[in-house]
Amino acid sequence: MNLHEYQGKELLKSFGVRIQRGIVAKSAKEAVDAAKQLTSETGTSWHVIKAQVHAGGRGKGGGVKLAKNLNEVEEIAGQIIGMNLVTPQTSAEGKKVHQVLIAEDVYYPGDSEPDEYYMSVLLNRSTGRNMIMYSTEGGMDIETVAEETPHLIFTEEIDPALGIMPFQARRVAFNLGLSGTAFKEMTKFVTALYKAYVESDASLFEINPVLKTSDSKILAVDSKVTLDDNALFRHRNLAELRDLREENPIEVEAGALGLNYVDLDGNVGCMVNGAGLAMATMDLIKQAGGEPANFLDVGGTADAARVEAAFKIILKDPAVKAILINIFGGIVRCDRVAQGVIDAYKNMGNIEVPIIVRLQGTNADIAKELIDNSGLDVMSATEFQEAADKVQKVLS
Repeated sequence: MNLHEYQGKELLKSFGVRIQRGIVAKSAKEAVDAAKQLTSETGTSWHVIKAQVHAGGRGKGGGVKLAKNLNEVEEIAGQIIGMNLVTPQTSAEGKKVHQVLIAEDVYYPGDSEPDEYYMSVLLNRSTGRNMIMYSTEGGMDIETVAEETPHLIFTEEIDPALGIMPFQARRVAFNLGLSGTAFKEMTKFVTALYKAYVESDASLFEINPVLKTSDSKILAVDSKVTLDDNALFRHRNLAELRDLREENPIEVEAGALGLNYVDLDGNVGCMVNGAGLAMATMDLIKQAGGEPANFLDVGGTADAARVEAAFKIILKDPAVKAILINIFGGIVRCDRVAQGVIDAYKNMGNIEVPIIVRLQGTNADIAKELIDNSGLDVMSATEFQEAADKVQKVLS
């Protein structure tokens, strides 16, 4: 589950991480009121207006702008709220902006020049340990840094049994070239950031940039936080931060029906039980010359109601030219699934796209006979290759 920038910053703040302070506004008038409040609390005279959407690269799309007075705050906020923001991480249609963050200006003059750094905390799956990834090249896409200047990316792996050790926090500060007050501030920042990551059961914390201000404070100017969905039962307060407007509406609907669904860009809809079989089915579709339109795991109870719900979800995608149902009958009997397909098909009326059903496992022979004798425009298969050939045939 992704959080908005302002939500991520509040989470960081609760663990002692210094942040760029800000107030959320849902209208131009609220933006002006927020700017006035922020000025009285922080003394800032300039304000940064930041679109709150679940996508990176907002500045490149015009979603982050600086306002030097209240008139500009009102004007810029009015322009950003309601716009469809297109960034390198959104579709061509972009994402509608429902709210903005009015943030303080932290690039004020002082004894030294401000510096920007990149920092993230995530799991290194190859070692099974959490990892702090950081770089002196803050404000840039980390992919670009990795490609053009890989020697400027550092990593610090954390033993999960020990947690982050003081010497590791100091090493991060040293590799970033800090000294004096900024060095001490960075060690505190890194330690608090790692604690926030672990105790919130996150899968990613990305701060780009981490800023050293002109008076040597270290703070998070941005925040990208992804929480582990499987751990949200331990964090009811964080689960309430979910913004369904930012998610694919079909995926949200599927989730409400208890279906594991991920929308893709292909032309063959998949209905499968089990994540591993679903991945294999997607490979099968590609080998047959198609592209998977979705990942859909119906789970172990593929009855008529569940199959019908899955059909309706898949058919919401106008790009779907065929549907492949691939069920292994281990927990669930194949004949029961076949009857569910037949009942769902009849309940929905005529389904215009071709349907290939591969059922293997318990009572697979009975299931094939049910499908073949149903009188419906449904093709049955028992082997992977047979299913692939039929997908290829309907696509051509």
